[in-house]
Amino acid sequence: MTVPTAAPPALLHQVGDRALTWLDAHREHFRLMPEDHATSGAVIERLKPIGELAINMQVLFREGVAGSRQHARAGQLLDFAWRELLDGGNVLAALQRAEPLSPVSLEIYAPFHELGHRHPQLEAAIEVCRRTTTWSALEMVPNRRLGVLNAERKMGLAPSGDFDRAVARTWLGQLPEPWSVQYHIAYDLTHTVFHLTNWGEAPGRIPPAIAAYLTRYLPAWMEDWADLEHWDLLGELLVVDACLPRPTLDGELWERYAAAQCGSGAMPIQHGMPAGDAAEVFDLVHHPTLVAAFASAMATSRALSPGTAR
Repeated sequence: MTVPTAAPPALLHQVGDRALTWLDAHREHFRLMPEDHATSGAVIERLKPIGELAINMQVLFREGVAGSRQHARAGQLLDFAWRELLDGGNVLAALQRAEPLSPVSLEIYAPFHELGHRHPQLEAAIEVCRRTTTWSALEMVPNRRLGVLNAERKMGLAPSGDFDRAVARTWLGQLPEPWSVQYHIAYDLTHTVFHLTNWGEAPGRIPPAIAAYLTRYLPAWMEDWADLEHWDLLGELLVVDACLPRPTLDGELWERYAAAQCGSGAMPIQHGMPAGDAAEVFDLVHHPTLVAAFASAMATSRALSPGTAR
């Protein structure tokens, strides 16, 4: 089998720099609107992108691949998210009061906490709920349970379940038939890797059997989703590749991925950029653009680490 040529670090970095530029220029669209407060469900849907934004800024700081301009922009975005979008954590505290047994506030708060932001009242309320039997008995899909356990780990809390057992219950943990990877399964397996590694911080946490399975089959999955021009999912799979002991950082795939990125830095979900007003377009492309920033930071870091790429 031909070993792919690794993408040059400059290309990897450029994708993330352009994505961050777009996210910064459209930061106001992350803001919750009055109508979003009508129900807890609506609030949760609007908060998820803010949590994803925080994780991305955390990865960028952690991997140390940002230039001075990128680093400053990321810091300003993070401060904006905490102070203005979350009102210093008060928005999460209000959600915790409305949905006390939901882990969403914990999951969104965890990356901010890891970066030094604190809201003592929110932490106290979360801890009261974590003492209940319901907290560990809540029914959720296995990779989501893994996400809750990782959020607890990020905050230094005692785990509410067994991490290895949670991994074994995921689709990826059971090493199923590789041809069965469909759309939702593909997203599930990427998030299993994200939670396993704490969003790429600790690739060594991937069990050897899972790492070997991904090394064998991930290249075919990436080719499939690239051929379908599904840039959001391809971006997540590129992150998974960067988490492997010997990532491919496939230059041809990264060229195709970078070519799909809009000149403004936005990344479409699939095929080309959608049409519509700015708010509608933001709702459609903020996730793949966040993924592009994440993939870029991870891949650039691995490309610059001696001996990692094949």
